[in-house]
Amino acid sequence: MLLGDIVRYCDDLLNVRDIQDYPEAQNGLQVANAGSVSRIAAAVDLTAATVKHAIAETADFLIVHHGLSWSRKGPGDSYLERFSELVRHGVALYSVHLPLDCHAELGNAAVLGRRLGIANTEPFGMWHGQPIGVRGELDISRDDLGDRLADVLGAPPKRMLFGPEKSKRIGIVTGAAASLMPEARTSGLDTYITGEGNHHTYFDAEELRLNVFYGGHYSTETFGVRALADHLSATFAIPWVFLDHPTGL
Repeated sequence: MLLGDIVRYCDDLLNVRDIQDYPEAQNGLQVANAGSVSRIAAAVDLTAATVKHAIAETADFLIVHHGLSWSRKGPGDSYLERFSELVRHGVALYSVHLPLDCHAELGNAAVLGRRLGIANTEPFGMWHGQPIGVRGELDISRDDLGDRLADVLGAPPKRMLFGPEKSKRIGIVTGAAASLMPEARTSGLDTYITGEGNHHTYFDAEELRLNVFYGGHYSTETFGVRALADHLSATFAIPWVFLDHPTGL
């Protein structure tokens, strides 16, 4: 399969050109190869370890959520090393951050919501005028929801249970989105799921009387890249593999 065809398909599918993001995201193709794709790999983060893993898996198209330029410190030796290894081994790099989060079918929050059984989902979680998560309905005790979330994520979430014992209206924004707790409350939600938050956000949850679950930044953001890789595999008949490199954070 031609690299250019897959890149154009991803750009259009995810509306990469029109969705605003952090400057360091640099969504789209970040590193090209000789021009063909025969095996796809997906990872949450572009690191030395995931580059090495992609090479070991003989992948020539690597999809990540946090790409080559993600570090706010700017390029350094590690940046150049990762870049040179990708080029030397013919691995193209496609990075997609908020455009993937926003996607109604393939986005991290959308997939996680389906896995949890949340129904009647709609966009939620505004960032620069665009929703980056979902909200919906699920009649479940907050304790059972925490247990279900642990099963889906593979690790127990941090629970801050200040809302009703029964969760019914739930919002999800993956990653580091604790700052959207007030929007969850004003939107009439009783429960909010995200990846992580700062120390003071415990008191935000307490004072807003919300049930809040922190599932981990990494764990809540594995869903999108996996869904995109699986979609591309089905569309273009190309095998794919997930490169798991968890941080526990």
